[in-house]
Amino acid sequence: MPDPTPTGRIATIDTVRGVAVMGILFLNIIAFAMPEAAYVSPRAYGLNGSADRFVYYATLILLDGKMRGLFSFLFGASLLLVVDRAEASGRDPAAVHYARMFWLFLLGIAHAALLWRGDILAHYALIGSIAYWFRHNSACRLLAFGIAFAVVDMLLMGSIPLSYLAMLGGGGADAARGLRDFDNGFGIPTATVIARELALFRSGYGAILADNIAQVPDILNETPIIGFETLAYMLFGMAALRSGMLHGQWSRRRLLRWAVGGMGIGIAGYGAIALWIASRDLDVLAIVAGPIALATPIRTIMIPGWAATIISLAGNGGPIARRLAAVGRMALSNYLATSIVMCFLFYGWGLGQFGYWSRAALYLPVFAMCAAMLLWSPWWLAHFRYGPFEWLWRSLARWQWEPLRHPSHLQTRRVDANDPQ
Repeated sequence: MPDPTPTGRIATIDTVRGVAVMGILFLNIIAFAMPEAAYVSPRAYGLNGSADRFVYYATLILLDGKMRGLFSFLFGASLLLVVDRAEASGRDPAAVHYARMFWLFLLGIAHAALLWRGDILAHYALIGSIAYWFRHNSACRLLAFGIAFAVVDMLLMGSIPLSYLAMLGGGGADAARGLRDFDNGFGIPTATVIARELALFRSGYGAILADNIAQVPDILNETPIIGFETLAYMLFGMAALRSGMLHGQWSRRRLLRWAVGGMGIGIAGYGAIALWIASRDLDVLAIVAGPIALATPIRTIMIPGWAATIISLAGNGGPIARRLAAVGRMALSNYLATSIVMCFLFYGWGLGQFGYWSRAALYLPVFAMCAAMLLWSPWWLAHFRYGPFEWLWRSLARWQWEPLRHPSHLQTRRVDANDPQ
């Protein structure tokens, strides 16, 4: 694949990011449309038949954690690309980077408070601030650091099922309360918990806003827990950029080896986990030990496999790859537009569909939204330099209004303004 686009961007990164931002919606749709526990445990809500079970296992094997991880992978690569270019142009890379992270954090907090509490942008800004300090390492050292952080994450995730087993074997009021918390978060919540969430998200904007604001501190509280995984994937993405993978410089043979190896190991490993948790009928232990703990090392292998697969299939940039690249160039705008559309569809201040759809039926608006991204992103970029939120982020980070229209459009406007007619 050609390396830079005419605008100086790397088409490979944009194409992979386009797949990632659409793929994330296949998981996030559950959080938009159902009570919180359903995102982790399908038995919590909306598992009503074979079609629902099929989509759960299909997304578990192919997408769960992988699209978020792929997005983190690309965030790290883009971070490195920005600071390298800033340094090469004589600008202060730290000033450039931390201005971007500061405004991304504020955008994320605004997104979480005003719209959807599942925001990931603020978390990326916090972890991206740490990833910056690894920028001068070689690809091998970045890979080694990433593996070290991934191991820490595996140990943290592995402690969750161990804690659950300890509570099962224990006794007393504390163990009973802990098991109820596990049931509410990873199993089948009480009717009271479900009823509260249904009432909240079917209500008006004021109640949802107040709850969102109350949940904002969780972004900071969760960072030490999930931050090791995010940092590991960001460093893997930086290593992929340093190695030439995301520049499109790897041979097709090398890409195919990574694609086949990563996807093969990932699908086989996740398939085995899926069979095991199905044999336990998706009970609490199966959920906390399977997708949360056992899948962690497999996911780490599968993410670069996904990246290599997308790059291989994109080839020399056909019409589909170009549309995916356009979606990726507008990833921030598409991510936030997804929240706007899905919250309007499901929340009480919009169409109020929260909790009414089956798990399988939710993929109708998912496919519709993906189609919309593929259609509107190329059209927008034919007229403007950046997506609307990319333009806002860039303008804030540089503390000046960036030109939004393409030079050709600006030139046309100048000619028209001077036209005597």
